[in-house]
Amino acid sequence: MAMLNLPPRISDSLLLLIDAQRFLAHMSIDGSQRLVQIGGHLEHYGLIGLQPGDLASDPLPLLEGLLPLAETPFLIRSMEMPSKRIADVHFFADDDETVWVLLLDVTAEYEETRLVQQKAYDMTLLSQREARLIAQLEAANQELTRAHDALAASREALQLTHDRLQQELRDAERYVRAILPAPLEGPIAIDWRFVPTTELGGDSFGYHWVDEAHFAIYLIDVCGHGVGSALLSVAVADTLRSQALSNTDFRQPAEVLSALNLAYQMESHGELFSTVWYGVYQRATGQLRYASAGHPPALLVSGTGKGPGNAEPLPAGGPCIGISPAVRYQEAQCVLQSPARLFVFSDGTYEITRTDGSMLEFEDLAAALSRPVADGRSELDDLLEYARETHGPGALEDDFTIIKMAL
Repeated sequence: MAMLNLPPRISDSLLLLIDAQRFLAHMSIDGSQRLVQIGGHLEHYGLIGLQPGDLASDPLPLLEGLLPLAETPFLIRSMEMPSKRIADVHFFADDDETVWVLLLDVTAEYEETRLVQQKAYDMTLLSQREARLIAQLEAANQELTRAHDALAASREALQLTHDRLQQELRDAERYVRAILPAPLEGPIAIDWRFVPTTELGGDSFGYHWVDEAHFAIYLIDVCGHGVGSALLSVAVADTLRSQALSNTDFRQPAEVLSALNLAYQMESHGELFSTVWYGVYQRATGQLRYASAGHPPALLVSGTGKGPGNAEPLPAGGPCIGISPAVRYQEAQCVLQSPARLFVFSDGTYEITRTDGSMLEFEDLAAALSRPVADGRSELDDLLEYARETHGPGALEDDFTIIKMAL
């Protein structure tokens, strides 16, 4: 092969180096979006059992809505794979409409960047106020005649500033909770649990009547944690709550996600993307219309909870909000027959590491929500207790957010 006009032995060595360090995996996809060729370290990314002829979007849901390519080459940075590894996903289109997809592992760089961003978010407010205080202290030192008193005053002022900032962070957490909607009682009963992994998490949610006949319910999960993720999550939820997307019918889930994606592109929002589940329930017919942007499927559980129920996932595919303005979203629908319970949740409710190092699966969450609920107990409290017992001591790795709508 020729690469950059290098001799084959050098270009082959470079390819072997990339393969060894970045766990190169590849696949080619034909015009019907089915796999043609596969190879490389696919198992490193949790892509096991792939065969030519398989539908490409089954192992990689992020492909749904992206093909055919609007531009080539095309790059999606830092996507989480089924194995929880982080990969840059490169797309290349051939003249015969074949699309090549290359995966390169960037987990180490992603984790380092995430930690740096997290620290920067948490320290921004403190750094700004400390800078102003230092400037005030420098001016005060010129007027004070006794250096000892000035140093004592500065130490006290710094401590007061630190305490005040901590209080402001706690106030911000209370504000985020205060704007969450209250549980509902009646023909449509709503309950929820929201436990961020840090003081400020990346999850938010809401529900409201779009009009007298249609009830909207939605959940947002912004990547990462801390001030930046919390602010973006609250902003997206407020956009949906206030229906602040122009020329958008908020009774049409796919239309809502498309407008939301255009409004919250990553390059304009701190390189943060989000998953969103948005559904609209029509009270008169019992019809639920819903769409998903990279979000886990909702669960529909039959019965009231007094006895065992049947948990049915409600799949809907679509890329995360903010990745590309050219993506498209599809809508799905079903009929809710009372008695039934609809659960909408973030992945932090089931992607929980056990004490032995293994991880809960989506099926474990479905099984837990299908069990009978004892009198006087809340199945959401039982689920949270189950998650904490499974995880063991310490905070959960991700925000635990779940909404229940009971009919």
